[in-house]
Amino acid sequence: MPQGYLRKSGNWKAQHKRRRGAAVRLPWFKLDTSSLAKNVLTLVVIAGVFGFFFLAILFAVYSRDLPDPNQLTERLISQSTKIYDRTGEHLLYEIHGGEKRTLKKLQEGFCGDDKKLEFDREGGIPTYAVEATIAAEDRKFCRHNGLDYKGIARALLVDIVTRRAAQGASTISQQLVKNAILSNEKRLSRKVKEVILTVEMERRYSKDEILQIYFNEIPYGSTNYGIESASQAYFGKSSHELTLAEAATIAALPKAPTTYLNNPERLSARRDHILRSMEELGFITQDELVSALLEDTGITIRVTNITAPHFIFHVKQQLEETYGQRVVEEGGLRVTTTIDYDKQLIAEEVVREHVDARGEELGFSNAALVAIDPKNGHVLSMVGSKDYFDEEIDGSVNVATRLRQPGSSFKPIVYTAAFEKGYTPNTILWDTVTDFPTETGETYTPQNFDGKARGPLTLRQALQGSLNIPAVKLMYLVGLEPAFEFAKRFGYSSLTDPSNYGLSFVLGGGEVQLLEHTNAYAVFANEGVRNDIVTVLKVEAPNGDVLEEWKEREGDRVLEENLARTTTHVLSDNNARAFVFGTGSYLTLPDRPVAAKTGTTNDSRDAWLLGYTPSIAVGVWAGNNDNSPMTRQGGGSTAAGPIWNTFMRRVLDGTPVESFVYPEIQKTGKGIIDGILPSETVEIDRVSGKLATSFTPASTRETVTCIDFHSALHFIDREDPLGAPPKNPEHDPHYRAWEAGIEQWVRAQNEAHPEEPPLERCNVPTEEDDVHTRENRPDVRVESVRVEEGRTILVNVAVEAQRPISRVEYRLDSHFMISSSSPPYTVSFVAPRAFVEGAHTLSVIAFDDVGNEGVEEKRLMLGARAGNADVSVLEPQYGQSIEKIQEDFSVSIQLRQPTRYQTVSLTAQSRTGGPETIVGSVIRPESPFLTILWPLPEPGEYVLRVYAEEAGGYVEASEAVLVTVVEASGSGSTEDTPNEISDGGAPAPETVEIDPFGLLTAPDAA
Repeated sequence: MPQGYLRKSGNWKAQHKRRRGAAVRLPWFKLDTSSLAKNVLTLVVIAGVFGFFFLAILFAVYSRDLPDPNQLTERLISQSTKIYDRTGEHLLYEIHGGEKRTLKKLQEGFCGDDKKLEFDREGGIPTYAVEATIAAEDRKFCRHNGLDYKGIARALLVDIVTRRAAQGASTISQQLVKNAILSNEKRLSRKVKEVILTVEMERRYSKDEILQIYFNEIPYGSTNYGIESASQAYFGKSSHELTLAEAATIAALPKAPTTYLNNPERLSARRDHILRSMEELGFITQDELVSALLEDTGITIRVTNITAPHFIFHVKQQLEETYGQRVVEEGGLRVTTTIDYDKQLIAEEVVREHVDARGEELGFSNAALVAIDPKNGHVLSMVGSKDYFDEEIDGSVNVATRLRQPGSSFKPIVYTAAFEKGYTPNTILWDTVTDFPTETGETYTPQNFDGKARGPLTLRQALQGSLNIPAVKLMYLVGLEPAFEFAKRFGYSSLTDPSNYGLSFVLGGGEVQLLEHTNAYAVFANEGVRNDIVTVLKVEAPNGDVLEEWKEREGDRVLEENLARTTTHVLSDNNARAFVFGTGSYLTLPDRPVAAKTGTTNDSRDAWLLGYTPSIAVGVWAGNNDNSPMTRQGGGSTAAGPIWNTFMRRVLDGTPVESFVYPEIQKTGKGIIDGILPSETVEIDRVSGKLATSFTPASTRETVTCIDFHSALHFIDREDPLGAPPKNPEHDPHYRAWEAGIEQWVRAQNEAHPEEPPLERCNVPTEEDDVHTRENRPDVRVESVRVEEGRTILVNVAVEAQRPISRVEYRLDSHFMISSSSPPYTVSFVAPRAFVEGAHTLSVIAFDDVGNEGVEEKRLMLGARAGNADVSVLEPQYGQSIEKIQEDFSVSIQLRQPTRYQTVSLTAQSRTGGPETIVGSVIRPESPFLTILWPLPEPGEYVLRVYAEEAGGYVEASEAVLVTVVEASGSGSTEDTPNEISDGGAPAPETVEIDPFGLLTAPDAA
């Protein structure tokens, strides 16, 4: 209450007192505030008394068997921990329990509360090493009584409210108790003991004494206890010689020694955080901070007699999280892991050999491999680098557990999300260059790996061809957040916030671990059931007690069975990716089906190949640890592919061949989703452009497919793909960009192939052909037919028509004889000798200018006379097809009496009309056999005749010979040969041209 108010109302206290003692009246009950206050106070006192006694009892119970803090300098005999393969027969590594420790004193007091402590001011632990630890672990060390109550409350709040891992709240004193006296078991009783013993230790020791003990007892990784041992092991110098940056690096280790020793990037980041904290606390200056941040403090660790080192240290880290570093290094544990010893040796050999063989050529120096049993999640092989001991490539870094961008190897996850939403492998998306609008107002224009755009493709083709543009379109159709949540079901721990990604999420924009990525593919191999990654089968204490043991259990179904089979069916479809990878790529195995997918990031910084059979899932990464790019040829199929393929062939050799279960791919009834572009195939009349009728002649009929060139957004509602199409698709912000990409692609195709019919949108006609009708047919009347000398036929006709007549054809028993294109259309011709004497049918057919035809037939009798047999055509024969391979064709002619003739001429006439022209002549022939060259015209049907003229002007004609000129079919053919795979190199690239509209008539079968 403000002071002025008290002076203004001097009797305020009395009034307030009366208020406190009075009963406050409410409409329906009474409350005596005076009694309530007394009751609350009484309850608080009682609770306090009981709480005190409870804490006293708790303290007595848990402190009864507590070790003496003075035991901090006493050690039990340590035993080494042995790590075995899955059989328990092959010892992979022995973690020696012998500690490396050299006791050191502080150079000077830090908290200033102990005058009796002796300091080593020349060779002791430097002050900035103490300051680095204080900044890293416990900023309030000098001021608290051993416990950070706010930190404990914060940790409990985070654990209870958010259900996430508890936040660190341990002080330096608690860490010392936990690491030097107690175990690391995760039980409430251990935490209570830790608190009690911490309070007791703070009572017995001064702050500076606790610091000195801490720096001599705390584990810094491997077998190094205390700062002096760590300094000697990691930097080859005494702790008093450490630089500021080196001291901060060592101070970073106690939080998680194995984790940071196995991850140089995380260790460096924590070191920099500590240095900045020291500057913030005033321990160092800005200049000292800048200098320290620039210093290289890389740590090198040497180990011997070890198999699968990356896997071993991965397991060691997991064991330390459960049992604590001291128990793992001194407790004599026997650990049986999941590693398949034989497969591990093969993996290490294959990785090393292929990196050495092709790394320099393709510009990569490292590779990693993980093999997992899909049925239980067991890690069968783990190779974290080409060589753990190769310092030039940072070989000790376990790339299998590092975050790298997966490139297109992540696409199957999003494609499966699309299948779950209702799309099918047959769904059509347009692979056309497209500008995608973004929230920033800029556009995102993805490109395919080869810069090409292929038009309409199925999802099966787009995924197997590893095409980026359709993938980004599918990402938009699925939706970023749904795709993100779908991917998390596969166990990716690094995918935390969908806002970090855009449409490039489908292209591998989110970083993942090779270990988790391989286990995600194992979900497909296991038909939708995900198992947790397992590395340890059993942990036994020295006395044989089983501390933990893996028990087989049912995994978590994260994907409907048929969806997993669908994705597997696509990834195992070698024909669907042949247009990019050929038919004999590294994604196939010679003796069994296998599902596989490549991935390559920008500038070829990361190359992946992930694949599986029902019994094993294998992932391979290739690249450079420093993230430098490979050559343009260093992609997933060329850098990672040979490693994956060789490993798979070797480990599966001699094992039973397993097949994948075929999925059910149901028809949805929506053409675009089922693999059919909205189209209609009809027969039209080329003249009228209308639907053909029974009166439309075959010569003007044309079968056409009218295609509706629209993107998927025109037919599909993103929120309900199987539902009704959107009423206003243009309202979608991407619609116009997708449509523009299609129009641009169609124009480019037409410009590139002017000799082919243009691709264009067309509407199916609704009206019928009104040009070719019964009324428009020509009326033909044969007025007379006369046969002279047995075989010479003379015909007179009369023709009437609504339109101009183009020609009149004469056929004998349906065989073309002659045609006339000018009135009165009277002709004569000699029946070929092939028509024997007797009755035959003469057909006279009149054609108008648009193909309407009228016909009349007459019967006639042929006699035995041979006609003009003195002049005949030997070659070509009647009805022969002549392939237009050369420019000229040699026509062979026979003359029975050659000396009778002054001139012999060869004529040719198109069957469809036109003049009969002389193509060659022979003057005064002497031989009975002549050859005249006929310059071959355009393809079509032609009539050849020979005319022989005597000196008196009499002309004899040969029989008419009908021939067909056709285009040359080609000089030969080549046969594609599948690329063969050998251990020594990559297959030659194979180029396969595909018909972009082939899917219209042959969509993928279900």
